[in-house]
Amino acid sequence: MTSNNPFSSSAPAESPVIDRTSFSAKDTVEYIWRSLGLPEESLPSLQISGTEPGLPSSFKIADLAQASISLAALLAAQIHALRNSIPTPVVTVPRHHAVIEFKSERLYSFPGQPLPDTWGPLSGLHKSLDGYVRVHDSFPNHHSGTKALLGCSPDAGRAEVASKIASWRSVDLESAAFEAGVVISALRSYSEWDALPQARAVSNFPILLRKIGDAPAGLPQEMRAANADKSLRGLRVLEFSRVIAAPLSGRTLAAHGADVLWVTSPNLPDLPVLDRDLGRGKRTVQLDLLTEEGSKDLNRLLEGAHVVIQGYRPGSLASRGLSPDKLAQRFSDRGIICANLSAYGPASPWSDKRGFDSLVQTCSGMNISEAEHYGAGEPARPMPCQALDHAAGYFLASGIEAALYKQATEGGSWEVNVSLAGVMKYLRSLGQFKGKDGFQAQDYKCTADVPLEYLETRSTGFGEMTAVRPSALIQGVRIGWDIMPKPLGSDEKKWL
Repeated sequence: MTSNNPFSSSAPAESPVIDRTSFSAKDTVEYIWRSLGLPEESLPSLQISGTEPGLPSSFKIADLAQASISLAALLAAQIHALRNSIPTPVVTVPRHHAVIEFKSERLYSFPGQPLPDTWGPLSGLHKSLDGYVRVHDSFPNHHSGTKALLGCSPDAGRAEVASKIASWRSVDLESAAFEAGVVISALRSYSEWDALPQARAVSNFPILLRKIGDAPAGLPQEMRAANADKSLRGLRVLEFSRVIAAPLSGRTLAAHGADVLWVTSPNLPDLPVLDRDLGRGKRTVQLDLLTEEGSKDLNRLLEGAHVVIQGYRPGSLASRGLSPDKLAQRFSDRGIICANLSAYGPASPWSDKRGFDSLVQTCSGMNISEAEHYGAGEPARPMPCQALDHAAGYFLASGIEAALYKQATEGGSWEVNVSLAGVMKYLRSLGQFKGKDGFQAQDYKCTADVPLEYLETRSTGFGEMTAVRPSALIQGVRIGWDIMPKPLGSDEKKWL
């Protein structure tokens, strides 16, 4: 661990955004790699380049895409080298392909089936008394909760909601939404965001890794056979997640060979549009943790798990006795890796608050800055993809792989924390293109826009699916998904 990577409940407030405007994608990988204390001799195995903007935005999305995907791939190659006692194989990630992969949930298709919109009818920017707020209502509970908070009728439409929002001060509505468990963020500028204690508490380093317990050194027993066809073959991952970032981390590990068991609840709504893309590579089970049977099934699966991923609010699983520290105590004989995805970071004033990529963009100043660069007089402009979600997913997968490497070489149980706000802070530190320069890049709206060499067509539980294949390449090692999407709960509650 280094001073670049602090994580504890008593961590001091972070400094303002660091200047990394000179960083290339490769510089980002090397910086994070060294800060995590990984082997210096493996860095020459990464062979990436490119400077093109990638997507129409003032933000350096292409650098973030190529870097985060490359980091996860280089770590997979590092683990492949470790388990086979060979030098780290060469890793390449074509920049153009990486950018397209950052929009994968919008770039797949089934014959004759239009891709539905993922946004709820109330979602988007609304004028408030003193500015603007952004509403997120993709889930039914957030949709109904927003109406209830505003005092709208249950069948209220967007116009009635907008009229109610117009009488609120932005930050007052944001605070009330936090308390009510719905998701509304105030639109802020960079200076307004930077003045908040929350902004100062967000780490300047995107992957927080800490040892949380002692355990013998070594790879999991199921990974000790050499000559595996994939880097992470034998790794068992129990994933509790929704939306994009946390599911993408599991999808990434699955592409490198992990057995990922995606756990969802029959009591919570799904998002089929996202699930089709992010379910690639995973088996899927449903557990009702409110029942004795569900709790027993969970504990049985935990006995065989090497990694637990959770993308719910911090503390959600801890309230069921599944905190990282408790799991480390339980599995002190072999070690376990606990990976958490949050909106605002694990040690911040907003650590327990709900949030999504679009809301973090709104509250942190990114949307205002994007609009200012575009110069069309808009109050706010979102990025052309869910860049925070995607980078967070690859960073979380990278943190898990780094923890696995450290577990193998040093021993112990490990905790990984990645937040959307932390990724936002890192992306902002890379700087922005001048004026409208970055907006000249091509966008990709559907599979017809994507070069054929970046796509694959596979049979799924929903029909023939054409989608973006992985952009990362590891010399001599296979990358790709063995399992295609299927209805939630389709698989047996057991490990392969």
